[in-house]
Amino acid sequence: MSPIDFPLYLITDRRQAAGRTLTSVVRAALEGGIKAVQLREKDLPGRDLFVLAKELRGITREFGARLLINDHADIALAVDADGVHIGASSLPVREVRHLLGTRLIGYSAHGAAEALQAAADGADFVTFGPVFFTPSKAAYGTPVGLEKLAEAAGKLKIPLFALGGIKLENIPDVMAAGADGIAMISAIIAANDPKTETTNLLKTIEQHAAKH
Repeated sequence: MSPIDFPLYLITDRRQAAGRTLTSVVRAALEGGIKAVQLREKDLPGRDLFVLAKELRGITREFGARLLINDHADIALAVDADGVHIGASSLPVREVRHLLGTRLIGYSAHGAAEALQAAADGADFVTFGPVFFTPSKAAYGTPVGLEKLAEAAGKLKIPLFALGGIKLENIPDVMAAGADGIAMISAIIAANDPKTETTNLLKTIEQHAAKH
């Protein structure tokens, strides 16, 4: 498997881009140092998602960054993405592994048992949350909090990316709880200056990663 060598994982939501194109925001984040992008955009029809994925594949390749496609293994293969990100309602991890071979598989988990099962089935990393309340993850129920994050991180043998309501000021607590990295949507996509915000986030994550 390809190693998970990125501490910050950008998940897209074009509706939070404040009138800018998603590709321009992603490019700014890449200029700020991001090394992994998940194209999420769940509401887009397959053809439109494919067109956007091709654009982002070109940009991410330019910066030497990973591109993962949410749920669509077919589109991931069609644009030569680095992998997919799936969850409980997707094809099972083992089936996706048969389709993708050694490409990356990320899995969205909302509890320690689910995260451990995804790892046992062959996922390369998990996103775990929502850690704190955030509107984009409100549908997934009550935030898990730092205690459950620490429990999952302590049991898991694959990288865990904390997700949900994470901002610069609470990154130290999240990293101290054992997260291997941070997954973000609005903190970058909605930022006035995504490039500078990404750089600052990376510095903060790396500063506190060494402490656990």
